[in-house]
Amino acid sequence: MIGGLIGRRAVAGGLLSGAALLALPNRTLRAASSGQASAAPWAVYYADAAPPAAFQPYRLLVLDSRTHPPLQPLADRGKTLLGYLSVGEVETHRPWFGRVKGWGILDQENPNWPGSFYVDVRDRRWVKLVVEELVPAILREGFHGIFLDTLDNPPHLERTDPKRWSGMTDAAAALVRAIRRNWTDIGLMQNRGYEILPQTAPLLSHALGESVYAGWDFAAKRPHRQSAEDYRFQVDALKAAGALNPQLGLHTLDYWTPSDAAGVRAIYDLQRANGFSPYVATVELDRLIPEPPR
Repeated sequence: MIGGLIGRRAVAGGLLSGAALLALPNRTLRAASSGQASAAPWAVYYADAAPPAAFQPYRLLVLDSRTHPPLQPLADRGKTLLGYLSVGEVETHRPWFGRVKGWGILDQENPNWPGSFYVDVRDRRWVKLVVEELVPAILREGFHGIFLDTLDNPPHLERTDPKRWSGMTDAAAALVRAIRRNWTDIGLMQNRGYEILPQTAPLLSHALGESVYAGWDFAAKRPHRQSAEDYRFQVDALKAAGALNPQLGLHTLDYWTPSDAAGVRAIYDLQRANGFSPYVATVELDRLIPEPPR
């Protein structure tokens, strides 16, 4: 899973053809400004079947921390490898699910990702588990750093019920600080979590905007274009993070139909013009989708 609240943000909007999409950079969703891409080519892949040659175009890879291809051959080829860690939710298939459930700090199930439950990030036991067990276990696998997912959830819970979830937003930022304080030299990529990004940007190696231009409609089971307002908000948030940390790699992950090569190319062009390093994939993230040739 990636971006637990994306579906809730993404249910509005329609599907554009490649031709319509190509026209957009000169219209409402034009690039915020021209500029160089933020970082080298990258990809997200949550499976283990792709052959080593499939990873050749990428320098940065986000992989699942359990189900992944052999890491050493990728590292030997100069790839930077980040292992997935959900810090705002706990999935039932993770080995620590039973322990966390026993603590009584899990809440509602994510409606878009059955089997994944929101976790109370204010609880010291969760922070201790993440910092002292989960992060080092991923690093022992051979990863160079951590991909932090589901950090949208704590602010979302605090917004929906401020009394019950008071302090969740600050606790999420504090969790990122605790990871960085204990692991000073590893790579850290934060997915979304825009409410805390002003606090965490100086601590990160990479910031990711998921579904910046194109998200996934879970009800209709198809990609869709984000609203101009949401697109602009995310672009501005990423650029503001880059201003806080000039060394920060700025990345985007958008979802589109791979067979629409013109549409996929247009998203790459748009995000590069924004100064971001883009990747366009399917929402399952279980196969590598190469950038279409020019």
